[in-house]
Order: sequence, then C-alpha cells, then structure tokens
Amino acid sequence: MLTLEEFIIALVRIAGSVPVLRWAFVGAVLAILFDLSDLFLKNLIDLGGVTNYQTFDKWLDLVYMSAFLLVAMKWNGIIRQLTVSLFIFRMIGFVIFEFTGNREILQYFPNVFEFWFLAVAGIKCFKADFHFSNKAIGAILLIVFPLKLFQEYVLHTGKWLDGFTAVEAVQTMVDWLTSIF
Repeated sequence: MLTLEEFIIALVRIAGSVPVLRWAFVGAVLAILFDLSDLFLKNLIDLGGVTNYQTFDKWLDLVYMSAFLLVAMKWNGIIRQLTVSLFIFRMIGFVIFEFTGNREILQYFPNVFEFWFLAVAGIKCFKADFHFSNKAIGAILLIVFPLKLFQEYVLHTGKWLDGFTAVEAVQTMVDWLTSIF
C-alpha cells in the first residue's frame, strides 16, 4: 500500500512522463526533470514517507522509460534496434536489482537508454534530415555511455548524494556558485 506521499510523487512522475508522447525531445527533458522532482518532494512533504526509495524510484522510472520506448518504436532501422536493445539491457539490470536489492548492480547495467533516447530525440528535433551513420551512432554512444556510467557511479556505487537532501544539495551548489562571484 502506498503512503499518501508516495502516491503524490507517483502522480507527479507519471504526469511528467506523458509529454514525451507528443514532443519527443522536450517531453524527454521534462520527464527527466520530473524524475528528479521526487527527491525534492520527499524532502518537502511529510505525508507518510517513502518506504524504499531506490525500489520506488526504479519502478517509477519504468513509466518514463516505457513512454520513451513507445516513441522510439516509430523510429526506423538501426536506431530503433539499438534503442530497444538498450532498453532491454537496462531491464535486465532492473530485474537483477529487484532480486538482489544491490544498487551497485545498476553500475553494470547503466541506463544508457535514457541518454541515448535524449540524444536521438534531440537530433531528430533540431536536425530532422540527420543521417545516423555507423560513425555518428558510435560518436553518440562514445559520449552518452561514459556520462551515464559516471552518473550511475555517483548515484549507486559511490552514493555521493546519499548524505544530502535535494534541498541541501541545491543550497550547497548555490553557495559554491555565489562564492565564486
């Protein structure tokens, strides 16, 4: 049974995933921002808490990832095949994570699908006639794969942000930025 807090967070996350079905790139950006919103919501509202945040978050991730996949199914050729393969790869990691509860598993099955989708949707939005050659695909993967690996490390292996609330993290960044100027 969901707490009221979990229910509110789930509604926000689901609503934030819907725009991708109409506007692939802008919707994907919104979905990713709404994905981050749960960190703020769970820090700002107190309506029963979030029982197991990592599991809760990964299940909610399936909503925006499924929306991304629905959009990608309209793509053609190798782009669609690669997108589906990256989705399946992450789902394997998700299942292993669910059975083990070990967040480090996610480091070995990074959600490259998310960054890949964002890159392809962005290219399709801003340069509709772009040709996805093998060289272009390789270049995109060379950019998104290490970025996602680093993010997965920060979040799940290094757990660098576990000691911060989202509000504290933002305040720390604001303090750091204002100290520069």
